[in-house]
Amino acid sequence: MNWISNVVPPKIRSFLKRETPENLWIKCPDSGQLVFHKDLEANLFVVPGSGFHMRCPVKARLDGLFDKGVYEDIATPEVPLDPLKFRDVKRYTDRLKDYRAKTGSQDAVKLAAGTIEGATAVVAVQDFDFMGGSLGMAAGEAIITGMEAAIARKSPFIIFTASGGARMQEGMFSLMQMPRTTVAVRRLRAAKLPYIVVLTNPTTGGVTASYAMLGDIHIAEPGAVIGFAGARVIEQTIRERLPDGFQRAEYLKSHGMVDMVVPRGDMRATLARMCKILMNRPGDTSAAA
Repeated sequence: MNWISNVVPPKIRSFLKRETPENLWIKCPDSGQLVFHKDLEANLFVVPGSGFHMRCPVKARLDGLFDKGVYEDIATPEVPLDPLKFRDVKRYTDRLKDYRAKTGSQDAVKLAAGTIEGATAVVAVQDFDFMGGSLGMAAGEAIITGMEAAIARKSPFIIFTASGGARMQEGMFSLMQMPRTTVAVRRLRAAKLPYIVVLTNPTTGGVTASYAMLGDIHIAEPGAVIGFAGARVIEQTIRERLPDGFQRAEYLKSHGMVDMVVPRGDMRATLARMCKILMNRPGDTSAAA
């Protein structure tokens, strides 16, 4: 053994080595610009140069939405974990454990209540990092619970959607969340309370086919993909090339599917203004203007 070549250099390398976080710099998918992660967080996960809206973590979204970042967590009912005893490469229960450990959340929807520029609201946020924000029994139950909480508090209900669609591991139990959430929307409407949907990237599948397109007002973030089937599937089905920007927020706005496209930096003021107008409190709108 050569002590000088085998021991001393590794010791020196370990002494000189500096631990660097993997996400210290983040590359913009649109422009290729490298952005320091702290700058990206400070800008609500919108790339400063290109304006590209990256996926916003649930906590960061809620902290930036409510007044002084203060809100009340709303608990959601427990549901059966694996009604079909589903297994593919791994057991469904094991997948849930992995995603719960990864995200720190019980499932794909988080509920909170608080004030937005003085306007009270109940808010639901879908977490795309939790199994693609898929709609299963837990997510459906959370959304229904949020709407019931809004009715009890006589507050508007706002949901930020981000989902690939229904959760296949729960089969028909997942699909049943589409009519169940639709009925809950009708209850909200019967109570004459505003239902505002903020469509983020992506919102697709069964989520788009149910509560995501039943709002009183539909707001989309710039560049968000919104649709039912994927563009490639549609092209293969109709055997035609789709228009540029098809299923993007701006395209849908120009064709009447979305009411407005609002940058993330303006979202808080816009939602506060909408809540006050729809709750018939026009005298308060000046604070959100």
